[in-house]
Parts: sequence; C-alpha cells; structure tokens
Amino acid sequence: MGLRGRVAKNLRRLRHKRSMSQEELAHRARINRNYVGMLEREQYAASIDMLEKLARGLGVDPIELLRPDD
Repeated sequence: MGLRGRVAKNLRRLRHKRSMSQEELAHRARINRNYVGMLEREQYAASIDMLEKLARGLGVDPIELLRPDD
C-alpha cells in the first residue's frame, strides 16, 4: 500500500473512531466535505498543509495519518 492509501485508511479509521462524519471533519478542518471523501477514496493525494488541517480537525498529530498498520 502506498502513502495515498495509508492516509486514506488512517483518515477513515480515525474519523470513525471519533464517530465523526465527513461533513463534521470538513467543518472542523475548514475544508470541503467532498474533498474529505475523495481523500478517503484515494482520488486525491493530500498535501502537507492538508494533512495538518485534517490532523487538527481530528485532534491528532499529523504523523498519525501516515502510520503503517499495526
């Protein structure tokens, strides 16, 4: 799995863990809800700035979005 897939999987996992919808995450991260879905479906690759926004919205360190599976 590449980094795009890893980010998508971690993003979805962390969002679900917090019982957060894509819309809520988008609101907290101040990004478009459609973009969250596209990231989770691996249609787009997140920039460093976007990883930072997503992590802030999730309340985690950005490195959590890049962690490999346990």
